[in-house]
Amino acid sequence: MHRRRRTALLLSAALVAAAPLLTACGGDTHPGAAAVVGGQRITVAQLDERVNEVRAAQRAAVPDEAQYEQAVAKTGSLTRDTLHGMVLDRVLHRAAQDAGVSVSRNEVQQMKAGLEREVGGAKALRTTWLQQYGVAPARLDENLRVQVEAQKLAKSLNTETSQPAFWKALSAASKELHVDLNPRYGAWDVQKSSRTDAATPWVREASATREAA
Repeated sequence: MHRRRRTALLLSAALVAAAPLLTACGGDTHPGAAAVVGGQRITVAQLDERVNEVRAAQRAAVPDEAQYEQAVAKTGSLTRDTLHGMVLDRVLHRAAQDAGVSVSRNEVQQMKAGLEREVGGAKALRTTWLQQYGVAPARLDENLRVQVEAQKLAKSLNTETSQPAFWKALSAASKELHVDLNPRYGAWDVQKSSRTDAATPWVREASATREAA
């Protein structure tokens, strides 16, 4: 697989690999917050807005009701995955700042043009990011900026985004930011490096209802 393509896949890989970076808060100390990163809240309303953007794009891409339902079923964990991505973006940005890394608009456009050539055009790229990574078309450039930032951070560390040195930098940034995740969206098992669902039945039901919307 092309090197640029491998880098662009960071989003989906990060949803699994970044688990040890995050810790769940012990109680609802931040009402209305889905997460708190560096003292800044990611509100439930902001999270819902992101999820609704994806659902609207999925609806527009597959006007047939049965196909839409299939698309929703394939992205049943969209809410929690979206929150994970929103938090990880902030952690990555702090790590990049700590390393003196910045990203220009031109660099983002260069990556975008390269990916468009690989997948067969702008529309195909938007469709790929929506279907495979749950990124709404309106958020494409924003997400590609994250990909460029990750690539440049790894380069500054003389490593790859899949290597321990890269994730060690993100771990350090996560500690600086004191990431606080609302238990409604799960908890993080640091030892197993994986997300665990809440054991409380009403929490599972609330999450399922939100994701089905």
